[in-house]
Amino acid sequence: MIFYFTATGNSLYVSKQLDEERRSIAQAIHDQNKHYSYEKIGIVCPIFGHEVPPLVKEFMESSVFETDYFYMILTYGNRHANAAELAEKLCKKLNIAVDYINVILMVDNFLPGFDMEEQKKIDKHVEEQIELIRQDLKERKEWIMPATKTDREAHEEFLSRMKKMPQNDVLHAYHITKDCIGCGICEKICPKGCFKVEDQKSNQDPKGCIMCMACIHACPTKAIQMNMPEKNKNARYRNENISICEIIDANIQK
Repeated sequence: MIFYFTATGNSLYVSKQLDEERRSIAQAIHDQNKHYSYEKIGIVCPIFGHEVPPLVKEFMESSVFETDYFYMILTYGNRHANAAELAEKLCKKLNIAVDYINVILMVDNFLPGFDMEEQKKIDKHVEEQIELIRQDLKERKEWIMPATKTDREAHEEFLSRMKKMPQNDVLHAYHITKDCIGCGICEKICPKGCFKVEDQKSNQDPKGCIMCMACIHACPTKAIQMNMPEKNKNARYRNENISICEIIDANIQK
């Protein structure tokens, strides 16, 4: 069983290659009984600032995993730093016996940092990475990707930069322009239910926003824009192997 979180399809694609039995964390987090018992249990998710997303942390904190083999696969687009080490520390804190943690380099969907058109041109050998991990999991390999001094320094540098940013940047990350057609995709694809369409116009309540960017990448008219400079305002991303309907099915708050 894989529990996954996806915003633009990368982690969902990886999950589909690794296990036929999958559950979206955006929906599983609402389970009344979060006691899961399977032969193997995996968590597949992107990293935000070298750590698992807040939604994934919340799910792990409130769940009990009964399994002989627990693993985590972390997708990233530029620098993973000591993400595996930080994930292992989280597991130890939550008394989760983790056997395997690895990372996969994919397209980075962070619009202020990357031009999506340029990102899509880079061959990151995703299939080869997935195949190596698939073999590891088949053999039940016990391995945590090690962190170097440089990896840890990269994370400390990131934390230092974040401290200098205004505290309400996330709350004011997006604005919705007059190009909104009220299609409701943002309302359906947001894993935190931050959008509501009224009178053919989308409105965002940013209080629950985790800046996963599912909304801004999925908007068909690019009516959702960032309040910080983007590398390419005309470029958006979704994993080419995943449909927008699949991401909506994974994230919609029923």
